Amino acid sequence: MAYFLGLDLGTSALKGLVFDQTGELQGTASADYPLSSPRPGFSEQEPMHWQEAADKVIKTLIQQLPTLQKELIGVSFSGQMHSLVLLDEENRVIRPAILWNDVRTTKQCQAIMASFGEEIKAITKNVALEGFTLPKILWVQEHEPEHWQQVRHMMLPKDYLAFWLTGNYSMDYSDAAGTLLLDIEKKCWSEAILEKFAIASDLLPQLFESAAPVGQMRKELQEAFGFEQEVTIYAGGADNACAALGSGIIAEGVGMVSIGTSGVFLSFEEAQEVDYQGDLHLFRHAIKDKLYSMGVTLAAGNSLSWYRDTFAPNQSFQELLSAISEVNPGAEDLLFTPYIVGERTPHTDSQIRGSFIGIDTRHREKHFSRAVLEGITFSLKDSQMIMEERAQRKFTQIVSVGGGAKNAEWLQMQADIFNAEMLTLSTEQGPGMGAAMLAAIGSGIYPDAGACVNAFVKYGKAIAPIPENVAKYQEIYAIYRTVYQQTAPICHALAQIE
Repeated sequence: MAYFLGLDLGTSALKGLVFDQTGELQGTASADYPLSSPRPGFSEQEPMHWQEAADKVIKTLIQQLPTLQKELIGVSFSGQMHSLVLLDEENRVIRPAILWNDVRTTKQCQAIMASFGEEIKAITKNVALEGFTLPKILWVQEHEPEHWQQVRHMMLPKDYLAFWLTGNYSMDYSDAAGTLLLDIEKKCWSEAILEKFAIASDLLPQLFESAAPVGQMRKELQEAFGFEQEVTIYAGGADNACAALGSGIIAEGVGMVSIGTSGVFLSFEEAQEVDYQGDLHLFRHAIKDKLYSMGVTLAAGNSLSWYRDTFAPNQSFQELLSAISEVNPGAEDLLFTPYIVGERTPHTDSQIRGSFIGIDTRHREKHFSRAVLEGITFSLKDSQMIMEERAQRKFTQIVSVGGGAKNAEWLQMQADIFNAEMLTLSTEQGPGMGAAMLAAIGSGIYPDAGACVNAFVKYGKAIAPIPENVAKYQEIYAIYRTVYQQTAPICHALAQIE
């Protein structure tokens, strides 16, 4: 039996998942690591902690499944996007990695867009935001010139693990697309961007397809883990790309909505010429020569957590949402906008804040609870509408993952608001499963992504939209779309007072 290991390097933990060649999960393990915030808005991690976590996870999985030492074929990765890792000439980490959720780079983003914004959009199909890698590089150049002088290699988190395992420098196209350094059409590092921002091309790693081998496990590690055969290491992919693969998003007409702390609405993109002018993120997929687009709601599950913690701290989420079925769509004319930490799509506004609109004396906890869920879903629909209006995308099915897939009423709400059949995964394993699938594809066990999805990805019962609810929500959503324009001036004025 051949085994494949997917290592999912997240923001708070690394998770390892072992699948056999039939697509059945055979083992899981995880290891946590700390996140540092030395100053407000800063978010950093020590790459050594990722390496230690991977070492621990692999050893734990071998204890669970001793046959791994004889039959592990390949390892691949899913990784947190954008985070900047810098190495010196001796391959030592120069400074802690600056993470995707670090927001120190607002001035650098403004400078990029002011001096090179149209070129950035044309080359990368994205705009400069604090999460991306290029602004972090410019921040180091400006604030830590002594560190910048030492830089000989730049990479992203999962690629640091690939370097540890193989000794080779690599990055796949899906992760490279989130750096603001990739020419997304030509699939190469952009000479124009590198020249503009004084970044030497030899600092960047070689580019690979996500399922391509980047090397063999180093002999000393192979012996330390007790592997009796060579283990191939595959490039892997960005976490959202791997999550899409692990959800079966490999063709147009099927979308994915993921609700965690933030929320994502994601679409497979077949056409290479699609261009959302930076209003959505457009990245390379983990599938060769394919793209995906995505919009982001900054506070999706975070809005629900905030609401529960503030107004019903002694209730579980199940208790909090237990009565929402008693409330009709529209929550009795109560609207919620989930802008409690600002918003990304479609407004890109750090100063906008959330609101309840239409409160009156008949509204009780169940109305507010339903309004929060509807508002989160309306915000994600904003991304869906950009895809439908700009690229004539039509979604017949949407896969729901994360918190939004765990409540039956919320799933029906998604079906009605998105006006599409909602699917859930029978066993949701997240981006780590997509990483393992990349190793399975790269090994040749599966000839392509479609064959691999057929073996690995299994769905539960589909939830169909209810026509009368669809009609009601279309009417309410049209009103929801006006709230931002009405409240933004007020929120911006309040921010000036602070």
